[in-house]
Amino acid sequence: MSRTRGLVSELRTELGIQAPMAPAQPPLEPIQLPPAKVIARKPYKPERFARQAAEVTTALVGVGRVGTRYATSVVLQFQAELAVAHGAVGAVLPDGWAEEQGIAFVKSRVGDHREFLLRPDLGRRLCPDSAKAWAESCKKDVDVQPILADGLSAVACQGAGPELLAGFIAECQALGLTVGTPVVAQFARVWLEDEIGELARARVSCILLGERPGLGTGDGLSAYMVFKPEVGRNDGERNMISNIHARGMLPADAAQRLARLASGMLAQKTSGVDLDLAAIPGLGGAGGTALREPQVRKQLVEVP
Repeated sequence: MSRTRGLVSELRTELGIQAPMAPAQPPLEPIQLPPAKVIARKPYKPERFARQAAEVTTALVGVGRVGTRYATSVVLQFQAELAVAHGAVGAVLPDGWAEEQGIAFVKSRVGDHREFLLRPDLGRRLCPDSAKAWAESCKKDVDVQPILADGLSAVACQGAGPELLAGFIAECQALGLTVGTPVVAQFARVWLEDEIGELARARVSCILLGERPGLGTGDGLSAYMVFKPEVGRNDGERNMISNIHARGMLPADAAQRLARLASGMLAQKTSGVDLDLAAIPGLGGAGGTALREPQVRKQLVEVP
């Protein structure tokens, strides 16, 4: 008899209500599990359209499914690519990087990386010290003022940034345009090009900065350009090119297009929605019209 049953029996005896306790119920029979059934997983074979599309794009097409869900390998790839994007957003331009590249350096009014993410407005203006130093040292009255910035991906700025900056300057000079002092801007938003270009009295300002990362793309650059830069310009007065990276528009092609875009702005004396892109010679044909070699989306996770 268990200790609990013994105590209950003694209590019932003291109360004078002792009676035979009901016999314990026999233990339940164990529930039989259903027989195991192993279903062999057939290798997924994309349809013909998906195979052909995958040869010319890095987009995830024809990834297949398991029942109503993605396969484990696809889910893990999503998670790995999301981690790449998070890593790019969280990266910070190292101290002294601009000096190592031999480029001038300025900072926005942002104090640290966290503030940069929370206060876009502070990233649109130079800090007083940088504004003063830049105004005193930069080349004035130029056709184009080039700016390289971290934006939302310092990874992209350090990666293809120097190549794009050098290519853009060379293409502008090849078109006979005068180019201002190249500068690297830290904690920069797009509109920072207005103040930098205004202080340089540039006719066109162009900022090349790390763009908002997407799945698996933390190294993409965007270029924003505005005619007659000054504080207060709006986005309707700008032109831009995005997805500049090894799997998108190549930096060399982007440099050609940007230089011709700058030349068109100077010729038409405007930018943004008022700019007639069709009237800019060679803009659409920059970089050639032939198809690129098929691009392959990098597999970050391998599942046996």
